[in-house]
Amino acid sequence: MSSPIITLADRVINIKPSPTLAVNAKAKALKAAGEDILNFSVGEPDFDTPPHVCEAGKKAIDEGFTRYTAVPGMPELREAICQRLQKDKGLSYTMDEIQVACGGKHGLYNMFQAVINPGDEVLIPTPYWVSYPPMVQLAGGTPVLVPLLEQDNFDLNPDILHKYATNKTRAIIINSPSNPTGSVFSVEALQAIGKMALENGWLIITDDIYDTITYMDTKLPHILEVDDKLKEQTLILNGVSKSFAMTGWRIGWTAGPKHIITAMNKIQGQSTSNPTSISQKAALAAVTGPQDFPKTMQKAFLPRRDFFVEDLRSITGVSCVNPKGAFYVFPNFSTFFGKTFNGKAINNSVDLADYFLDEAKVASVPGAAFGADDFVRFSFATSMEIIKDGMSRIKKALSNLEG
Repeated sequence: MSSPIITLADRVINIKPSPTLAVNAKAKALKAAGEDILNFSVGEPDFDTPPHVCEAGKKAIDEGFTRYTAVPGMPELREAICQRLQKDKGLSYTMDEIQVACGGKHGLYNMFQAVINPGDEVLIPTPYWVSYPPMVQLAGGTPVLVPLLEQDNFDLNPDILHKYATNKTRAIIINSPSNPTGSVFSVEALQAIGKMALENGWLIITDDIYDTITYMDTKLPHILEVDDKLKEQTLILNGVSKSFAMTGWRIGWTAGPKHIITAMNKIQGQSTSNPTSISQKAALAAVTGPQDFPKTMQKAFLPRRDFFVEDLRSITGVSCVNPKGAFYVFPNFSTFFGKTFNGKAINNSVDLADYFLDEAKVASVPGAAFGADDFVRFSFATSMEIIKDGMSRIKKALSNLEG
């Protein structure tokens, strides 16, 4: 007698696994099997967590700080985040306007669950980080993809934004610097977003997770510099994952209006209860301790970025916007689509990324995962030696294509 088939919930039918995590897992599995894989897929710094942060985590264990904390996070950590926001951005928040979650991704999930109703539309500038659309869908909302143009350096065009806004628009997501493009929204773009948000009552979600990793001579523009009134309808997402090489510690936070944070705490209270106590102690050390670590990473990333971009642009038919932040390059390989290798056609970014992995032993993420099929994303959060080796392999693989 066969077992009954248990059907899945409707909400997961159209949700795909994270493509970046899937590629990274495949690359690691191939490497474990003995393949000489160069992994450019992973979105995390190639630095160890700073020693003083690790020591804080160890001390928490030794002192028995291993029990539940307050649902929104430890009061002292939330207070430290308030102080950091005041010092770094001149923004005034209180503890009850801060939620600490199990990573920035969890914070975003809490946001969408707290504010999105079925039928609500969320404007998502595209290329986008892979998890934005699925998170909106899981909350019952509708992702609306607003194209960013390569010729505009992936800055937001206000005229295009107007075309995609409707009376169902509930929120807009800002990710500047961006994953996957490394682009930064201009002051003019942010002003246009702010004006439309104030006129239409939109919620602004600004994902600032890469805000400490920039390559600009000027200050990074921020949406809350546009108009003081925007603070009442803006949620700021940040964390320690990228700025302190703490991806596995899983600590992120949200700052925003008290009534939204309170609602998010209800969601968190019924899911994780609280972020990991030990990780919170480590995050507290990161937030309150020396702030030079992101600059150390930035100094290492800059020559890698410059080499990667220059070498990609040296390939006939390849274009690449120079990223102003984060640690990704997002080159356009569309001129190679339609070519073949051993009779197999390369028709899109998925085919090309598979080809790079199979033939060049280089792991990357197809642009289709970010809503931009002409492109492929590479992380330069790896050594210059690996980047040079990877580029040599990529050039050879491209030269072997026919047609």
